[in-house]
Amino acid sequence: MQDVHAHPSYAAIVKRLRRANGHLHNVIGMIELERPCADVAQQLQAVERAIQAAKRVLVHEHLDHCLDEAMLGQPAEARARMREFKNITKYL
Repeated sequence: MQDVHAHPSYAAIVKRLRRANGHLHNVIGMIELERPCADVAQQLQAVERAIQAAKRVLVHEHLDHCLDEAMLGQPAEARARMREFKNITKYL
């Protein structure tokens, strides 16, 4: 298993995913207790957003750090295009 400290954001991503996992466990309990569908849907939306946030952080971490390393030694034009690409991914 890779060290969670290899990238600065990995510890935060793991924390988000553990929180989402706990919420998901609660949602399962809500369904088993036959809680109102609106309440279950609201909690599922929270789980979904937490997972999406973790994914977004992971992807941006990769773009910001891993691709920078890959671009070392590349021509200035290629590095400039990579910067443009990284800038537009903020809107994903």
